[in-house]
Amino acid sequence: MARTRSASPSRRPPQRPASRWRRRVVIFIQVMVGLGVLALGALAIAVYIAMSQLPSFDSLKSSPNGQMIRVHAADGTVIVSMGPSFGEWLPYSQIPAVMRDATVSVEDRRFRSHIGIDPIGVARSVKVRYDRGHWTQGGSTITQQLARTVFLNNQKKFGRKFREAILAFALEWKFSKDQILELYLNKVYYGGGAYGIDAASRKFFGHGADHLSLAEAAVIAGLVKAPSNYSPTADAEAAMGRAGVVLETMQETGAITASQAADADVSGLKLAPEPRQNSVRYFTDWAIPQLDTLIDETTEPLEVWTTLDLNMQRQADDAIRANAPPGAQGALVALDRGGEVRAMVGGKDYVSSIYNRATQAVRQPGSSFKLFVYLAALEAGHKPEDSIVDEPVTIQGWSPRNDSRHNSGAVSLRTAFAYSLNTIAAKLGQEVGFNTVADMARRFGITTTVNTHPSMVLGTSEVRVIDMTRAFASVAAKGVAVTPYGITRVTANGQTIYTHEVDRSHVLVAPYVAAEMTDLLQTAVNTGTGRAAQIGRPVAGKTGTTSSSKDGWFLGFSSGITTGVWMGRDDAKPIAGLHGGTAPAKAWAAFMKPATANRPIEQFDTKVTLPEWQLEPDEESYFGQPDNGQMAVDADGNPIEQGQPPVPTDAQTGDTIPRPDADQPEAPPAPPQQLNQDWIDRVTGRERREPSPAGRQPIQRDVPRDHVQTQRFQSDRSQEDRPNQ
Repeated sequence: MARTRSASPSRRPPQRPASRWRRRVVIFIQVMVGLGVLALGALAIAVYIAMSQLPSFDSLKSSPNGQMIRVHAADGTVIVSMGPSFGEWLPYSQIPAVMRDATVSVEDRRFRSHIGIDPIGVARSVKVRYDRGHWTQGGSTITQQLARTVFLNNQKKFGRKFREAILAFALEWKFSKDQILELYLNKVYYGGGAYGIDAASRKFFGHGADHLSLAEAAVIAGLVKAPSNYSPTADAEAAMGRAGVVLETMQETGAITASQAADADVSGLKLAPEPRQNSVRYFTDWAIPQLDTLIDETTEPLEVWTTLDLNMQRQADDAIRANAPPGAQGALVALDRGGEVRAMVGGKDYVSSIYNRATQAVRQPGSSFKLFVYLAALEAGHKPEDSIVDEPVTIQGWSPRNDSRHNSGAVSLRTAFAYSLNTIAAKLGQEVGFNTVADMARRFGITTTVNTHPSMVLGTSEVRVIDMTRAFASVAAKGVAVTPYGITRVTANGQTIYTHEVDRSHVLVAPYVAAEMTDLLQTAVNTGTGRAAQIGRPVAGKTGTTSSSKDGWFLGFSSGITTGVWMGRDDAKPIAGLHGGTAPAKAWAAFMKPATANRPIEQFDTKVTLPEWQLEPDEESYFGQPDNGQMAVDADGNPIEQGQPPVPTDAQTGDTIPRPDADQPEAPPAPPQQLNQDWIDRVTGRERREPSPAGRQPIQRDVPRDHVQTQRFQSDRSQEDRPNQ
């Protein structure tokens, strides 16, 4: 029987690998399409949300790009504008076509066709990045730059670029191309603090942007890429070169013809001169940072009214420049009664040096620091008439000596202060305590560290000019603390947000102590080391000179104004002939005489009392070098040097021309001038009391017998207050 073969089960054909990969690709595409749809949906939602939150066109026009501050002098004159500057807002129709075309050509040539992002520009930027290995070319559109300027910052991070793209889409959705270009041209930064084409045109060319030439438009349009590099005021050659690139690009895009590009004379443009940065900036650099502690407003434009008197500022400038020795710098601070800073000079030229020596530099004050020594002594009970012995003294191994190199025995405190006797200051400091003197200095506003070594009484601690001026102003205010200030009022949008109030409640010393100190300060100016500071009205002040003539000071007050002057080199090298009673005192007088000219003459509470006339003043007592001891004064009591008339010489040969009376015998020399009471009366303008008809004799001064002798002027006087450490 034949077997029948059973049927085998059916076999599936083997799957092809290609069909398996095709399915994966389809799935991948489907996923990507889904993700793309989701991303587009999310993007659309993000753009819609951003668009709904965008301010209106009018709001964007009025929003600032930073806080602008206008600073006014005491008379209301605008002395400086700080922060971003804005010109007039130009509507699209008033913006010159050359300016619009130049901007579109060089910044975004497909501006009219893209929707906020330029894919071609982005691709080109990526290609350049790949070729060169770093980003050298941006792909941002005008719309993206506007979004960055108004809403974002310039950080090169992906997150910022993503937000920038969202805002660009939103801006394109909400505003027209003309509106976007109008916003851009009026708000983008062009360098030099100028935002918008009108501010840039006024800064660089001195006129508004409504009538820009093609060459001017090319210069301004070229600034956006790198304002600091292409600014005409920083690098005119680079600015002109960049403008040439803009003209070529405009020609490529068809905005201008080749002949128009050739006719645009970029090299012939005349730039507006930069405003001169004068010494007013020393004041504003000091005052404006104080706004951070006075107000909280950080966005609205501010109007700041200050205490600065422009006339006094000019006088201060002139006084420092005219009197500072060659190679030396100078500083000056002038305070009114309540602490108002009326003038501030931080150096001879702000352009060459912005370092403010009036508020930043710390220098040794020399004998002007004796103000605090004598204040402590007066507060401890001493009187100007008290007698104290000028004699050699040694304190903790330190032996100070007077500049005259001799001691005078018993003298009054008035005399010791007037002629700046170092031994007396040392004895007073030891008596009241050097810590007490340091505390007195800090009480009167010295903010730097004050050492308590014995030599500190001669001014070995470093101080600031403004602090020392403040201390003298507090003495002038009868012992009430005076705090320097420069800002009187601040307004924002017409509303006053800050007003300064002078605090007169802080009493530093009793009024009688301040009056006695003023008594001593008057004497120092009338017959002591500060005679060159006389201005024809009551003056109280003190000189200061440090070792080797490295620093010279004069500080004093009159008619409600207190002024401090310092001179010296920034490298602290000695300056031949620099003493507090010479150049600084002369500069002080040169400033104070016109500064007080329109103020009534004010007498101090204590009338000036002369020191013991028999003491020999030191070198700072004189206005220059005396000639054979002869010295007279003018009607205001200012010293006048007198000497022999100059010997005439022939202008061509230089030979001496005989005088008409050359054959006459020489007159006998005049007797040497003696420093007696008659001389003191004459140089101070005082009249002596004549004996009465009854035969009464004039009142004699009560001085030690061994000092009632006249002394002649000597030509070998040494300088004042040199510390001996």
